[in-house]
Amino acid sequence: MAQKPSIPKGTRDFSPSEIAKRNYIFDTIKKNFQTYGFQPIETPSFENSETLLGKYGEEGDRLIFKILNSGDFISKVDDITYSSKNSTSIAPKITEKALRYDLTVPFARYVVMHQNELDFPFKRYQIQPVWRADRPQKGRFREFFQCDADVVGSDSLLQEVELIQLYDAVFSDLKLEGATIKMNNRKILAGIAEVIGAKHLLIDFTVALDKLDKIGEEGVKKEMLAKGISADAIEKAAPLFEPQGSNVDQLNRLDSLLKDSVEGQKGLEELRFIMETISTLGLQSAKLAIDVTLARGLNYYTGAIFEVSAPKGVSMGSIGGGGRYDDLTGIFGLKDVSGVGISFGLDRIYLVLEELNLFPESVDKSLDVLCLNFGTKEALMSLKLVTELRKRGVMSDLYPSDVKIQKQFKYANNRKVPYVILLGAEELENNSFVVKYMESGNQITYALSEVDKFVATLE
Repeated sequence: MAQKPSIPKGTRDFSPSEIAKRNYIFDTIKKNFQTYGFQPIETPSFENSETLLGKYGEEGDRLIFKILNSGDFISKVDDITYSSKNSTSIAPKITEKALRYDLTVPFARYVVMHQNELDFPFKRYQIQPVWRADRPQKGRFREFFQCDADVVGSDSLLQEVELIQLYDAVFSDLKLEGATIKMNNRKILAGIAEVIGAKHLLIDFTVALDKLDKIGEEGVKKEMLAKGISADAIEKAAPLFEPQGSNVDQLNRLDSLLKDSVEGQKGLEELRFIMETISTLGLQSAKLAIDVTLARGLNYYTGAIFEVSAPKGVSMGSIGGGGRYDDLTGIFGLKDVSGVGISFGLDRIYLVLEELNLFPESVDKSLDVLCLNFGTKEALMSLKLVTELRKRGVMSDLYPSDVKIQKQFKYANNRKVPYVILLGAEELENNSFVVKYMESGNQITYALSEVDKFVATLE
């Protein structure tokens, strides 16, 4: 007996209806990317391991899917290394490539390799799948799409302002009211680490702080202590664990906390400029909020950090994120190229729209017209009619066999076809066709020469 097939955990099959809804989100995001002047690129699904490893921090490296070398890869591992059973030592000898973890690092690699072909500042968008060896749960998959927009070659803070507006424009078009764009600045985090005496443990400090909403204040303090951050330093950081307050309250609190940090004050200045500019311009549907605990746990951010949360009442992780990286291309040898970018989490946005019932009713309509099949002669004329409808951009089809009409109508109902055409022996003789409007049940007869008249009723 054949074994029942399955798919890997954290991956999914998609039905036609689900694909239609996903394409609705893709198309909305892509339209806004293009409206804001971003250009599309694509990169390979897998990269050389050295391109990816070491760019996402220790936690990120553990989530990278590695690809085994082809051929007899084990033969290249010496006996001592093999017997050690140390994956860190063995991995470089048996795997040289890895599935991409995100689209940002591959983009940095792309910019370095194609720098002489690009016009800076270069605004790119990229919509492709990425892979992470994460623990699957609601809204978190091992294979998922990212939709990124980045600008490289400009250190202007107006780029951050524009990306916030881009988030807002997409969510407005999706009718997703109340999403919150949370913002922080890596320089502020570095300044806080400096003033509490934990500058040398910045990464450990920020990774732990970023988990405040997941493991709580005591959990964060426990992790910081485990990482070597002193109790005295944690006590100095206590204001970060207090209720956030308004944006103005947080700016004032940070101003006091960071008064002795040049880097922290610089980050605060950048944060204040972005907040004030957005306040002047206004947003359509999203809210902008300062979150001093936001770190995103990635090593390459150097300035603004963004993370988008779903509207209140929806239990979901972040549906977008990004930030400023002043020297990401430097890891590939191209220094002093500043960049900033954001990402939309398609799969989580899909789940949010589904939960809030925000998909348009017509989004999964795959067929406008179905011609019923009454026999060989009638089917031939119906196929000619279908051909004319298709030429006019009408999604049309002919039922392939002359089975019972009741079964053909059931098929039309299951596919939610709004218009069913009946072209039987009588219509064939009269050079006509009958259109049944499925919602109302009304029927209208048209001459075969009146295809355009029928099509006009669809517009």
